[in-house]
Amino acid sequence: MHTYPVKGCHRLDHDGARVEPWGLAGDRRWLVVDADGVGITQRETTALVGLRAVPRDDGLVLRAAGRPDLDVAEPTGAPPLPVRVFRNRLPVPALPAGRAADDWLGALLGRPVRLARPTRHLAPGDRAHDTGDRVSFADEYPLLLAATASLDALNAWLAGAGEEPVPMSRFRPNLVVTGIPAWAEDDWAGRRLRIGSARFRAAGSCGRCVVTTTDQETGARGKEPLRTLGRHRSIGGKLLFGLHLVPDGPGVVRVGDPVEPTD
Repeated sequence: MHTYPVKGCHRLDHDGARVEPWGLAGDRRWLVVDADGVGITQRETTALVGLRAVPRDDGLVLRAAGRPDLDVAEPTGAPPLPVRVFRNRLPVPALPAGRAADDWLGALLGRPVRLARPTRHLAPGDRAHDTGDRVSFADEYPLLLAATASLDALNAWLAGAGEEPVPMSRFRPNLVVTGIPAWAEDDWAGRRLRIGSARFRAAGSCGRCVVTTTDQETGARGKEPLRTLGRHRSIGGKLLFGLHLVPDGPGVVRVGDPVEPTD
């Protein structure tokens, strides 16, 4: 179980988490934006893999190798900024974290940036496509589920092509499921699942991007696994790995909880 408090940052591992309408508690609640207010992700800046962000009750702690930790207070008082997760999304109001956070992150990423937190949870109208769901600063849906058997199948294809295996961290999931056959999660699309005390709608398979080719520990970028996904998992014009989930209501999920289709 994983969260990514700042969009694009290194993962946090959890034994359990509260499920909110917009995803796991604390997941992708902050966004680094450029001078135009557009989100900066690992697509453009692989240096984000070095950012370790740890939520606290009244803010966030920013950490990176070779840099002092920075406590960032929950933004209050400052006028909101219009920010976009992607350039083609409609702007939404977000509160700036302040000059100290901007300078700290700018030095890490090597460019002028600002850190912001939304004044509300983004609604479907804030996005170029309307799925009827609310998210935070996620690309599309509140949660992503992935299966270890599907990763094993992908790594077998990679080995057959003479390529190195990739770890699950490349796919930046929130929930990792064991004990099901490879690609069984495809059959859950359109169904409802129960995990712990939480219920979810499986919205569909996830189309993957260049972020999967980025080593999440070093930031080094290659061509895999997208090239192999293109040979084996190109479906409907997308390279598929993982399953989008939308919470049907609040609850708690814990490592070890069974995943049970309910319809």
